[in-house]
Amino acid sequence: MPTDVIMPQMGESIFEGTLTKWLKKPGDKVQRDEPLFEISTDKVDAEIPAPASGVLKEVKIQEGTTVQVNTVVGVIDGDGAGGAVPSAPAKAAAPEPPKATVPPAPARPAQAEPSASPHDEEDETETETVVASSAQQPSNVTEISTGDGDRVRSSPLVRKIAKENNVNLSQVPGTGTGGRITKEDILGFIQKYPAGAQAPAPAPRPAPQAAAVSVPSMPAPTPGELVPMTKMRAIIAQRMVESKHTSAHVHTVFKVDMTRVVKIRDRERAKFEARNGVKLTYMPFVARAVIAGIKQMPIINSSVEGDGIRYHKNVNIGIAVALDWGLIVPVVKQAEERSFVGLQRAINDLAERARAKKLLPDEVVGGTFTITNPGIFGPQFGMPIIMQPQVAILGMGGLFKEPVVITDKDGNDLIAIRSIIRLTLGYDHRIIDGADADKFMVAVRNSLENWSEDIG
Repeated sequence: MPTDVIMPQMGESIFEGTLTKWLKKPGDKVQRDEPLFEISTDKVDAEIPAPASGVLKEVKIQEGTTVQVNTVVGVIDGDGAGGAVPSAPAKAAAPEPPKATVPPAPARPAQAEPSASPHDEEDETETETVVASSAQQPSNVTEISTGDGDRVRSSPLVRKIAKENNVNLSQVPGTGTGGRITKEDILGFIQKYPAGAQAPAPAPRPAPQAAAVSVPSMPAPTPGELVPMTKMRAIIAQRMVESKHTSAHVHTVFKVDMTRVVKIRDRERAKFEARNGVKLTYMPFVARAVIAGIKQMPIINSSVEGDGIRYHKNVNIGIAVALDWGLIVPVVKQAEERSFVGLQRAINDLAERARAKKLLPDEVVGGTFTITNPGIFGPQFGMPIIMQPQVAILGMGGLFKEPVVITDKDGNDLIAIRSIIRLTLGYDHRIIDGADADKFMVAVRNSLENWSEDIG
């Protein structure tokens, strides 16, 4: 029986994808879950597995074509009958043209091979891996030597386009953070300088700045100019408004003394990383505290279904990762069953692959609770919007040293310097009352302030 092969949705704000390569041709046998084709979206590049076993009967969408999610791109004959067939049926609907086409390869010097280098040591707040890839931790960015001491910073996708078109990346001006070359930069360069055209000498590239804020690359608007939204920006706007219209948003902010956690991390960091081969961040501490809070208040890990409330069996924690080109929320599935080390590994792995555009479709769906960390930019706290159909989201503020009044064992009040963070819970007041939200936050705070778990 024929099975349709569809363009999957790779995230909440993903509405289309480009089919970059078919790994099978019509008439080839395929096995269920075997890689069938490759896609590229604004956030994720991935191999898509076959939905069924059989023979690839029909290819409806050709390589290089951009289509909406859920578009049928091919057909698998489950009976294995029919043999090879034409790749483009006569009645197939005309596909949407690609957003950007790459011209034939111009005659330019060959690109320098990327040099493999370890990630730079990350600042402790940047290692949270949950909000932004700063100039100090571009997991999907490689620096390539130009031969004169300069360094060219670019992503795997940019290097792939450059290699296919024989472009020397040292000639391409970068508009991203610290002079990083974006996808828009390389495509614009190829269109501006066709084969045989001489590109001007590039301007010196700025050195990366510590804790620089990564923002999507776009032309600077002229004051007074009306600039249309990109489709991605429009869909994000739509989803945020839909969430506000769906959930009765209420926020509560708790000040949490993280001094004990900070001391544990400072003391154990080197040994932890040597023993486990993964950086130690604050995120697994917060994630474990969230799990402890959900055990006491299961309503936080629920969703609304019609007139009922679905209490989820597992705690699937979404970790918001902001990228130069957008935002995505990969999900740590069954987080309550993972050890501290297991959580840290999962969080780091998902964040790195999000930046490298290597997430799988299943890794960006199914979240039951979300954590976002705008705190690396320095705010005291924020008011995050709930990700539907979830009913709660935790926002992490900045971690600051502050003077705090404490009481010693003899009952005397003292002023001490403590490491303080403000955690904000955004919750859906349709089903979560303020008292329940605050009980959850008290449990989270107690877990962090009195941390007793072995971190492994």
